[in-house]
Amino acid sequence: MTTRAYDKFFLSGMMKNLGFAVDFAVNGCGLTCDSFYDFFIASKVAGEIERGSPVFVCGCSGTELALSVFDRVGYEVAGSADKVFERFDRTPEYWAGWILAFYQWETNLSFAKIRDYVHFSQIVNMYNPLHEAPKEKFLDIMNTIILEKNSEKTTNLHKLRKAAGLTQKELSRLAGVNLRTLQQYEIGSKDINKASGRAINSLALALHCNFYDVMELNLQEE
Repeated sequence: MTTRAYDKFFLSGMMKNLGFAVDFAVNGCGLTCDSFYDFFIASKVAGEIERGSPVFVCGCSGTELALSVFDRVGYEVAGSADKVFERFDRTPEYWAGWILAFYQWETNLSFAKIRDYVHFSQIVNMYNPLHEAPKEKFLDIMNTIILEKNSEKTTNLHKLRKAAGLTQKELSRLAGVNLRTLQQYEIGSKDINKASGRAINSLALALHCNFYDVMELNLQEE
């Protein structure tokens, strides 16, 4: 079972707050979305969210989250920023922050690691047509992007599944392993070596391979 930094009960609020924070930074303060995301990571606010800090997960508004980022990196907002910037229309920037919070919670990848693969502006550009699609569609697309960009470090599970000609959903059903957990193993955001012996054995049987072939042992000859 995946260990979460904070309970799913708080996820919806965190998604909204990150969405409002990005919207405020871009459409209220004139920053580019990539600049704000860089500030977000450099300020260590991103890291505190990853660790489940109550201050940022459930203790502030989206505007307050953005202002905390600005304060920590020494960025001065032009004009008055004391009004809460939360409006009824949902911009592409809002959606990008909203869906990114969902993706980070689902995969346990750090916000910085996600940036290594996909710039925030690229996520904003996914607004059409993904803002009308289920959140899981975005998760699948992001996982595919990361796997393709990380092809040299592809996990054994991904290689074995591809060689067997199975989709993730098919392997999940055959092995009786939760689909999201399987995806996390494939992109390396969850350590398959820490999976239960039963789960690894079920994957090995479904893939017609050895128990240890599924694991990431990285054994090297001395």
